[in-house]
Amino acid sequence: MAAVDSKRQLKIKTGVVKRLSKELVMYEKEVTDGEAKLVQMKEKGQDEYDIKKYTEVVAESRAMVPDCRNRLKKAVQDLDILLEDTSLSEAEEYKAAQEIREAVTV
Repeated sequence: MAAVDSKRQLKIKTGVVKRLSKELVMYEKEVTDGEAKLVQMKEKGQDEYDIKKYTEVVAESRAMVPDCRNRLKKAVQDLDILLEDTSLSEAEEYKAAQEIREAVTV
C-alpha cells in the first residue's frame, strides 16, 4: 500500500513541477511581450488611459514571476525529497519524475 501511495505522490509532484515550469515560462513571455506592446503603444501615441491600464496588466504579470518561481522551487524541493527514496527506482513514475527534474532548473 505504501508503494502505491509513493507512486501516486511522485506522479502528483511531477505534474506540479511540470505545470509550474510551464507557468513560469508563460509569465516571463507575457512580461516581455507586454513590454514590447507598451513601447509600441507609446510610439503610436495611443490614449493615455489605454497605456496606463496596459501598464497595470504588465505590472501584474511581472509580479507573478517571483511568486511562480518560489512555488516552483518549493515543488522541486518536494520532488527531490520523493526522489531520494530509491525503492521506486524501477517504476515508470520515478523515471518520469527524474526526467522532469533534470529538465527543470530553478
